[in-house]
Amino acid sequence: MAQDPTEPVPVPAPVSPEDADALDRIVGQWRRERPDLDPSPMHVVGRISRLHWALEERLLRVFGRYDMGRGEFDVLATLRRSGAPFELNAGELSGSTMVTSGAVTKRVDRLERAGLVTRRAAEGDARGRLIRLTDRGRELIDALVGEHLHNESNLLAGLTPDEQATLTYLLRKLGRTLPDY
Repeated sequence: MAQDPTEPVPVPAPVSPEDADALDRIVGQWRRERPDLDPSPMHVVGRISRLHWALEERLLRVFGRYDMGRGEFDVLATLRRSGAPFELNAGELSGSTMVTSGAVTKRVDRLERAGLVTRRAAEGDARGRLIRLTDRGRELIDALVGEHLHNESNLLAGLTPDEQATLTYLLRKLGRTLPDY
């Protein structure tokens, strides 16, 4: 059963020396050297940072097999999940991806050169552009997203479904406390 979001999350027991990781050692060193400071936030922020880099490297391996970076994947995935006709204007695409609007233009340029998307003028707005998945782009993202989700499942295999639900809840909660998240 998933963690009830209204229930407090249990505090883990202290870590034994044999279970301590690099972050535990770093925090311990700071406690020893600067007992006037509380280095405990490093337990969370340091782990999130280290996990980000480790996960990113493993995600990029899959994207790399398709000669694609995270940004290109995100643009194709956004178009695909938008539903038929798999077309968005530049503003919608920028607002729905995990990259900046300037980065979207560069990604779309590369994807267009690769024949994975097309760009056309929007009806009634000569300056507006619509970006659409090509058939080839749809085939590629359908194959890639399946492999990507399989990869993500493997990356989370060390957590039970309940632990994944609890982590999702906690990360969402943390995200809400950060400005511009």
